[in-house]
Amino acid sequence: MKTSTKIFSIVMLCFTMQITTAQEKTYTIEECVNTFSEDKTVPTKVGYQYWFADKDFLDGRTIKMSVVAPGKSTHAPHKHVEDEFFYVLEGTAKFFLDGKEVVVEANTSLYCPSWSMHGISNAGDTELKYLVIKKYEKE
Repeated sequence: MKTSTKIFSIVMLCFTMQITTAQEKTYTIEECVNTFSEDKTVPTKVGYQYWFADKDFLDGRTIKMSVVAPGKSTHAPHKHVEDEFFYVLEGTAKFFLDGKEVVVEANTSLYCPSWSMHGISNAGDTELKYLVIKKYEKE
């Protein structure tokens, strides 16, 4: 098993462990297993996204994989109320946080605190694959 697959399994386990026992819905095993499928990806201008858990699955907690072409970014640095984690699966990422930048490789996590100006872009010559873990507030 590839290191990124092992780490992804650990991330998913930690994510699902956060689910409280007092849920409004009972989930089946089929609903709790989500295997990547190319036919369920969402194209972007610079690659694609795949939602392992979207806003409607739980209580706003999400996990998606973003894939970005070399030299591209999904969007310009921005900020929002939610804090957010990125986890680099493959490739080289340039991470921007409040006016500073760092270049990181696979198996690196990046934290974006609430209201911080942040962004991530592909600093390499191969695809950048990273997870985005975020909780959206229910409207």
